[in-house]
Amino acid sequence: MKDRVIRSGSPDSSMDRVADFYGAYIDARLDRMDDLAERLRAYYLTEGLQRRLAEWEEANRADGVLRTPDSPIDWEVRYHETGVGLLFTVITLTWENGDDVGHTRLAVQSDVGSKLISDIRDAE
Repeated sequence: MKDRVIRSGSPDSSMDRVADFYGAYIDARLDRMDDLAERLRAYYLTEGLQRRLAEWEEANRADGVLRTPDSPIDWEVRYHETGVGLLFTVITLTWENGDDVGHTRLAVQSDVGSKLISDIRDAE
């Protein structure tokens, strides 16, 4: 492992910012640092998405960023496509429940200009 690059990124990359957000957000949730999780949302998510997530969470009684009340054991971010001023990524979250392992896939939209995450939905 010595001298092996584990992860790299660029502050100019909207996709790297999605990965940075999910990595930090999952760590904050796992460590029960709710204040940090809220600050990460305020920094990385558009105000409109923050409002929609609050409504979703009220209706579903789960975390709108992760779509569950639990924290995943693993996550990955994959490029999906770009549109006019938008970047689309797919987040795969891995869950463990006893001997069972499951996955959730989320479609995440980012605004390329602001580099903010502007939508999170269940991926089809």
